[in-house]
Amino acid sequence: MQVIESEALVRLAAFGGIFAVMAVWELAMPRRERVQPRGRRWLTNLAMVAIDTLALRLLFPILAVGVAMEASAQGWGLFALTALPSWLEVTLAVIALDLAIYAQHVAFHKVPILWAIHKVHHADRDIDVTTGIRFHPVEICLSMLIKFAVVIALGGPALGVFLFEVLLNGTAMFNHANLRLPAPVDRIVRLLVVTPDMHRVHHSVRMAETDSNYGFNLSVWDRLFATYVPQPRDGHLGMRIGLADCQTDEPSRLGWSLLLPFRHLGRSLRTRKTSGES
Repeated sequence: MQVIESEALVRLAAFGGIFAVMAVWELAMPRRERVQPRGRRWLTNLAMVAIDTLALRLLFPILAVGVAMEASAQGWGLFALTALPSWLEVTLAVIALDLAIYAQHVAFHKVPILWAIHKVHHADRDIDVTTGIRFHPVEICLSMLIKFAVVIALGGPALGVFLFEVLLNGTAMFNHANLRLPAPVDRIVRLLVVTPDMHRVHHSVRMAETDSNYGFNLSVWDRLFATYVPQPRDGHLGMRIGLADCQTDEPSRLGWSLLLPFRHLGRSLRTRKTSGES
């Protein structure tokens, strides 16, 4: 229990430090002009993080690192069948979990009921460091269950899971940040990790661009699975961010954002019912 509490403190410190760096960097070198005031958006997005954290603590007695420790103790998973060096197990665990999150992200776009939940993330009409942590609590809980399954299948190690959690959180804030990287630097960095310019394409209102650049950390998966789009059609300054049917101030409201999946599902049910009757 003490190890898990220490892990939580380290993750919180990493979150606060990376968030502060990205927020200052955005102020100093913004990539795009904002279309909405920062105040309400940030209040909503940060409130959603607080709700997500509370939901995880209430629903799960242990999180991914705790599950990894239990899996290792019980001898579960693939790594229990091998005799790999510890450093290699840690590296492979991080890579495998990153691939799993890429696949999860694709699924949340392709499966209608999951897209209804994930739309909350995409409804944000600006994209900045807080967008990287704006997720509906149902999505956060489902994502944790998926990580549990992958961690148990792998069988640890706990250090690899911990490093992945820190990396995922940090890179999500980085690649959603409204910051400017010099073009030559961006080209080099995106060979390994997802950059803000690369991921911003994914938040375009154009669905062909929304259905691309799913990676959060390693950029290789989008190239490997042919979901990579280098640049937005309208350019980074001309592109519209968000959802085509949510271009109002509503996405910056907490209640509206939390209820969005249920309204989406309600409309879908009504549409199917009407179609069936006709």
